[in-house]
Amino acid sequence: MNYSTQMDAARKGIVTKEMEIVAKEEYMDINILMERVANGSIAIPANKNHKSLSPKGVGQGLSTKINVNLGISKDCPDIEPELEKVKKAIEMKAEAIMDLSSFGKTEEFRKRLVEMSSAMIGTVPIYDAVGFYDKELKDITAKEFLDVVRKHAIDGVDFMTIHAGINKETAEVFKRNKRLTNIVSRGGSLMYAWMQLNNAENPFFEYYDELLDICAEYDVTLSLGDALRPGSINDASDACQIKELITLGELTKRAWEKNVQIIIEGPGHMAIDEIQANMLLQKRLCHNAPFYVLGPIVTDVAPGYDHITSAIGGAIAATYGADFLCYVTPAEHLRLPNLEDMKEGIIASRIAAHAADIAKKIPKAREWDNKMSKARADIDWETMFNLSMDEEKARRYRKESMPENEDTCTMCGKMCAMRTMNKIMAGEDLNILREA
Repeated sequence: MNYSTQMDAARKGIVTKEMEIVAKEEYMDINILMERVANGSIAIPANKNHKSLSPKGVGQGLSTKINVNLGISKDCPDIEPELEKVKKAIEMKAEAIMDLSSFGKTEEFRKRLVEMSSAMIGTVPIYDAVGFYDKELKDITAKEFLDVVRKHAIDGVDFMTIHAGINKETAEVFKRNKRLTNIVSRGGSLMYAWMQLNNAENPFFEYYDELLDICAEYDVTLSLGDALRPGSINDASDACQIKELITLGELTKRAWEKNVQIIIEGPGHMAIDEIQANMLLQKRLCHNAPFYVLGPIVTDVAPGYDHITSAIGGAIAATYGADFLCYVTPAEHLRLPNLEDMKEGIIASRIAAHAADIAKKIPKAREWDNKMSKARADIDWETMFNLSMDEEKARRYRKESMPENEDTCTMCGKMCAMRTMNKIMAGEDLNILREA
């Protein structure tokens, strides 16, 4: 039987190879997985032209996935350092990589990225449009925006962020409700600017059906961008954000009618006590579609440490419904992240995702922790290293400060609680001051 997308296949009762892989990795019954792909609560972003992809599922009952942002810009146009980041991100088990390139050899970078990456690839076509056409934003036509989307689809991109929710109606709500930080989404600000400069409707909203046809042809998952996401905790949960979310829910149903898979993008900056309610509201308004969050960053005053502020919010968000975390690095709000920034951002996001998976009782999540606890009780250093989320750092820290006794560390020495209990419970003598 023929099918256009993973959703179309699921609705026809066809088990694709991508579904088989996801079901096996996630310890989920294939029939449950297929039912959730069919109803849109799980998406499997898998462009037909992405041949190196190791498919992953995003959504209800699956482990929380993380995304890494990369790409070249006018100030940092060199492709090779970004490709080194790609290799490291894949090695560190990031499930998705978003190419946010906005200047220079964007097509070359995107094609090389898709060719080498086993992780799913996302893009934001509006970033690429200005450089692709070598035109000012105002002069790009609606058709040209759609042509860039098609180009990215042909190149093998698995999911695309499209800011279709900021239409004329949503823009009026924004104008009436003053914000501290206005529009902080790069793509959202560009689209809003285009609409104002041309006194025209958002082309991705006006020609949404044509956009869906492109996505269906290549099985591109549409990641509906939150142009009005809060960029400060002051602006969270306001009328602008909620109005756009309602629109995204309506666009979700229209996409599903054409068998196009959907992911909804969310906040943003948000105080801790608002996160749970926002996750529940998104799931309700967007019909349980997978939810993808940037953070949320829970305080605005920690530049240089936003990987931490983001991980705090991400863990809470994923516990209460978010399915996909976009990493944030220490360089957020300051500069393009370097390789070390990226590594710190990945680990912070993976910690948040795993902590939430334990809370969500994702199969095998707690088992990893139990194995680590057993290795610590046994003072089995090699097993501890092998189980570490960042094995290299764990080994380095141990090596940098070696203890006198192998069965201790330099924190406690022979007063190590694990060592003490192991000896006493085994009926052995305890030597803390003596050498023997």
